[in-house]
Amino acid sequence: MTTADDVLAGVGPRLRQVRKEREVTLAALSESTGISVSTLSRLESGLRKPSLELLLPIAQAHQVPLDELVGAPQVGDPRVRAKPIVRHGRTHWPLTRQAGGLQAFKVLEPQRNEEPDPRTHEGYEWLYVLSGRLRLVLGEHDVVLSAGEAAEFDTRVPHWFGSTGEGPAEFLSLFGPQGERMHVRARPARA
Repeated sequence: MTTADDVLAGVGPRLRQVRKEREVTLAALSESTGISVSTLSRLESGLRKPSLELLLPIAQAHQVPLDELVGAPQVGDPRVRAKPIVRHGRTHWPLTRQAGGLQAFKVLEPQRNEEPDPRTHEGYEWLYVLSGRLRLVLGEHDVVLSAGEAAEFDTRVPHWFGSTGEGPAEFLSLFGPQGERMHVRARPARA
């Protein structure tokens, strides 16, 4: 595991390498950054600890990201590799890793004939249909969402969503237990 001291110790050689690759002298860098030649020399040799006030103008002068100068650690693999969960006949693929807060799922609703049983709970939900058709009963509304349509709703309103009985539906579900809103609205089904 790399410590902060290890990272800071590597900054000087990286500063020198970037400057040499660009064939820039200490004097020229001093002129473009406003940092004295002696300070730049001490930074490169490791005799002076780098600070943000010194590194930002150097990064701008070389037109490189600050991360490149400090040797920021690589970001881990961002892919979420959660296993599917089957709940109430639906298959859910979690798309978020952390419990609590906003949760995202890809859901496969199989073709089936079910009688709607609206429920309520705290939170806010957003649905986006990827393929197929999804029936949504929300309060007094009974709508069918097709691929490319979205709906958002307060889950304290009695709601139910499921198969239209015509085939499977694949959709994304974002759920915020604290009532986060997505601000996307669905069009009601045509009568």
